[in-house]
Amino acid sequence: MALIRSVSGVRGIVGQDLDAAVVYRYAGAFAALQPPGPILLARDSRPHGRQLLETAAQAMQQARRPVIFVDLVPTPTAQFIVPRKHLAGAIVLTASHNPIEYNGLKFIGGDGCFLGAEQIDVLFARADQTEAPASIPSKRIRSQVVLDAAGLHILDTLHLGCIDTEAILRCRFKVVVDAVNGAGSFALPTLLEALGCEVVRLYTTPDGTFPRGTEPLPENLTDLCRAVSEHGADLGMATDPDADRLALVDETGTPPGEELTQVLAIDGFLRRTGGRKPVTTTLSSSMVLDHVAKRYGIEVLRSAVGEVNVVNLMRSVGGEIGGEGNGGVILAESHLGRDSLVGAALVLDLLAQEKQPLSAVLAQLPQLRLVKDRISIDDHDPDEVSRLIAELYPEAEQITTDGLKLQWPDRWIHVRKSNTEPIIRIHSEAPTAEEARALVDEARKVVAQVSK
Repeated sequence: MALIRSVSGVRGIVGQDLDAAVVYRYAGAFAALQPPGPILLARDSRPHGRQLLETAAQAMQQARRPVIFVDLVPTPTAQFIVPRKHLAGAIVLTASHNPIEYNGLKFIGGDGCFLGAEQIDVLFARADQTEAPASIPSKRIRSQVVLDAAGLHILDTLHLGCIDTEAILRCRFKVVVDAVNGAGSFALPTLLEALGCEVVRLYTTPDGTFPRGTEPLPENLTDLCRAVSEHGADLGMATDPDADRLALVDETGTPPGEELTQVLAIDGFLRRTGGRKPVTTTLSSSMVLDHVAKRYGIEVLRSAVGEVNVVNLMRSVGGEIGGEGNGGVILAESHLGRDSLVGAALVLDLLAQEKQPLSAVLAQLPQLRLVKDRISIDDHDPDEVSRLIAELYPEAEQITTDGLKLQWPDRWIHVRKSNTEPIIRIHSEAPTAEEARALVDEARKVVAQVSK
């Protein structure tokens, strides 16, 4: 398998596709292309991250760049800090939801946003032309340190104008936090405690052991569901290793799916503020969001999958809130990036407004069912797969912004090549799980017939 390169940065298996030389080349290319100023370096909790971060610092030193280490923090914390400290950019060593054997680099510009498609292509071309030294020194780089970057991020989240901190404090929520021993292990519980919550910690030792599947999907949250029930908690919250995604578990110990995190957060925001601008999300996000936005007379606009694509669309329309259906919430008032801390605050604010349990709030939403599937890309041509699937449903609306999305009034299917893994993703949503699965199964039959 080769290094995975996309608008999400670069990712690979450590020691196989990604090593010190790769990190040095890409970090050096980033340093050469960014405007003058310090560059922030951060990481998630993967065991190999600390040494690779030192390698990135060596590349910064070679480029005569001042380095600011914040070490282990959520990716959204790095995004939040960059513009506020007037930095030239940041590199976060993380493979996000990929398994523990992976690591990668996310590249953040001076505006706190991930590099766009054109910028990332220039970076990749520069890295391809860059040679790493035969021997990269292992000694630690002396660097400036930003004290308590997570604390600054938490403090700002507590003062967001679109949440009522006092209302949340009065509710005294009890929350179980499953941070998968990742970068959110400190930040998310600390934020919740500052909001008056009683926090039960589950997998909040940031040693990168990832005791459950790295994605906060329902099938990976068995322990969290059990803990919520055992502790009589109001809800559970789960993040991925770099803490930009948030999933929920209701007070009955039931996980509604990470798709509904952005729905609830945006519902709370619109209820609190009324909203003025369109909501932005991706082609793969649930139609439940459209139903919620319609209550407030707000339009939903959809981009290709990928945080930077949502952000670019948000900027173009002056959007205030958006996100991705994988549990990513983007609030412009904070920063233009997916943020589990912001998502948590917005969800608690919605519950404070509703004065009902999370299960009752969820029951008020349209009951659509979303099925997510994946197929290895090794033996398949994504373009040919899309063409053949489109031929099956000539009556459907076809959207080709990102792979192929076929849409009907009450259901849809989206087939696309992943930005972060060597797979083809197949997502479908319909009034019942059986109907959504039937669309996915038809797509899988087509895939089985296509080979490179």
